[in-house]
Amino acid sequence: MGDEKEMTNNEPIRRINDSDDEMDLGSKEEFEELFKESLQQPRVGDIVKGVVVQIDPDYVLVNIGYKSEGCIAVSEFIGEDGQLTVKVGDEVKVYFERKENVKGYVVLSKKKAEKEVIWDKIIEIEEAGGLIEGKIIGNVKGGLTVDVGIPAFLPASQVDIRPVGNLDKLIGQTFEFKVIKHNRKRGNIVLSRRVFLEEERDRKKNETLANLVEGQIIEGTVKNITDYGAFVDLGGIDGLLHVADMSWGKLNHPSEILAIGDVATVKVLKYDKEKGKISLGIKQTKPDPWMNVESKFSVGDRVLGKVVSLTEYGAFISIEEGVEGLVHVSEMSWTKRVRHPSEVLKVGDQVEAEVLAVDVANRRISLGLKQVQVNPWTLIGEKYPVGTKIEGQIKNVTDFGVFIGMEEGIDGLVHVSDMSWTKRIKHPGELYSKGQTVQAVVLNIDPENERLSLGIKQLTPDPWSEIPVKFKAGTKVKGKVTSVTDFGIFLEIEEGIEGLIHVSELSQEKVATPKGFAAVGDEIDAIVLSVDTVDKKIALSVKALNVSNEKAEFSAYMDSQGEATSNLGELLKEELKKNEE
Repeated sequence: MGDEKEMTNNEPIRRINDSDDEMDLGSKEEFEELFKESLQQPRVGDIVKGVVVQIDPDYVLVNIGYKSEGCIAVSEFIGEDGQLTVKVGDEVKVYFERKENVKGYVVLSKKKAEKEVIWDKIIEIEEAGGLIEGKIIGNVKGGLTVDVGIPAFLPASQVDIRPVGNLDKLIGQTFEFKVIKHNRKRGNIVLSRRVFLEEERDRKKNETLANLVEGQIIEGTVKNITDYGAFVDLGGIDGLLHVADMSWGKLNHPSEILAIGDVATVKVLKYDKEKGKISLGIKQTKPDPWMNVESKFSVGDRVLGKVVSLTEYGAFISIEEGVEGLVHVSEMSWTKRVRHPSEVLKVGDQVEAEVLAVDVANRRISLGLKQVQVNPWTLIGEKYPVGTKIEGQIKNVTDFGVFIGMEEGIDGLVHVSDMSWTKRIKHPGELYSKGQTVQAVVLNIDPENERLSLGIKQLTPDPWSEIPVKFKAGTKVKGKVTSVTDFGIFLEIEEGIEGLIHVSELSQEKVATPKGFAAVGDEIDAIVLSVDTVDKKIALSVKALNVSNEKAEFSAYMDSQGEATSNLGELLKEELKKNEE
């Protein structure tokens, strides 16, 4: 029964006198009541309710219905802000730690009471298979520390369904967890968020699959993005949203319109129950814009659009949501030779273009940028009529001629045949170089094919107009050998004017090759056989000159012989006359 002090509460209990023959009835009932109360009094290890009756600098006194008040250190009632969290009259739960201390107070603990309550709650939740909320407060070896009222351990493998790379990013976040293991004596609690997520996923998956049908339009959350598409969580199960089914327009990458965590409205395109594969589409939730393209855009229309992508051959322009047109590099400038679209455009540019062609069947629209500008080639004829003398810089030197810059983007070609009246030019580089400034004359303009022909030799009169008069057939000439070929010898008879002595015209005797007859630099006499002003050719002959010289010598000889005979006759006549006399 214990001693009298433990049995009494507010009033002393009257002890039973063994010598009494009879017990007073009222006293007996009172004793039984007091006995019951003594059994109901708190004991060490109990959690009881009490009322704050006094607050001292070091202790808070709490009445728990025991024979003496209990004391709790003030520090257990100090909040995170450093302020006291209770006042006199507040009801608190406390842990009966031990009986009276030296001052006669029962030793209580608020924190131990809270801890014991939490432990009871954790065990109850674990047995019921429920969830407990906790805040991740730190990173420890092998996992994370979670505050669920008391510290608990969350293994890294139990953080999520998928591996989490950087656990530190979760610190400070609050989640719900499953209690998978505990040891109250050692104070160990092991949590799992993965088990909860898997159960939730399976529950949602079953609900989703029970209602999923092809053609259904539903919402999902983007979980992952790849180069070829995105995976969308429909509720416990993922579907593949291919990049080709994201937009009616052209997309280079899914990230252009989606980000992880986005909620997307999608259409179930295909559902394979056996394989559990689901194909989704976003563009199928909207009308196909190409259905009305033909009525909206006609050849010749001018449209405004945004550059969405560049390729080696052109630029794609979005002219309406889901409708794009291609501007080929050849349709970007009237004058500039565009090698790559990036020379003219960049992604994001707003441009005006003209519709060149519409092919609804193949979902193609051809656009032109240059068509919205004046074609400078239509004005070239007015600015540079045929015969106009111009001056410009050589932009390029080729095997067949040189290109002279007329104005920005417009070059004229001087063909090698229009460089000199008299010189035989094998390559334009013999006379001209890139960057050199030259003069020329406009010979021809072809705006349709964007071509302009120039001539340099036309700056001076054609010397061949005088050649037939100056070098008539039969004229004797002297010249220097400029070239020896298998078929003859070229002889320069005047600066820039050459004639050909064919191998057959070198000698009256047959000559096998001209190379032994003369060398470059030798001077040779010849006679003009013919002049061709169309092809600008002069035929010369050494053989004919020799024949001519022989005839002249023979004629002179004959003339000299005739004179000698005449003189002899005169002498004979004179001699006869003398004899007669």
